Amino acid sequence: QVQLVQSGGGSVQAGGSLRLSCVASTDIFSRYCMGWFYQAPGKEREGVATIENDGSTRYSDSVKGRFTISKDNNNNTLYLQMNSLKPEDTGMYYCAADLGPNCWAWLYGGRWRGGLEKSVAYWGKGSLVTISS
Repeated sequence: QVQLVQSGGGSVQAGGSLRLSCVASTDIFSRYCMGWFYQAPGKEREGVATIENDGSTRYSDSVKGRFTISKDNNNNTLYLQMNSLKPEDTGMYYCAADLGPNCWAWLYGGRWRGGLEKSVAYWGKGSLVTISS
């Protein structure tokens, strides 16, 4: 069983920055793709940033150019650097992992043309981010 332990988050003013971390309990980065989900109050969870085994990254339009996903394979740690934060970024952020490639499909609700479906095998417990105007 893999555990994803999150840290970071907090409260900042609009325009500020935060960094989220997610440490995996075992070395999964070579076999799992990973990503970050965002959940606004009262809304469904949605993928905002993903990183594949080969290090390639993708972002949702809402965070592109402001957020950066990265990973440290040696320390089994996934990061989300969040810059130029906006009040609408307020919510819970969850790290996620799944075996194999194609985590980018999370940005599209976990489904893509041709029948591709991508679930989440493991979730972090979430980090609260609050951005004040």
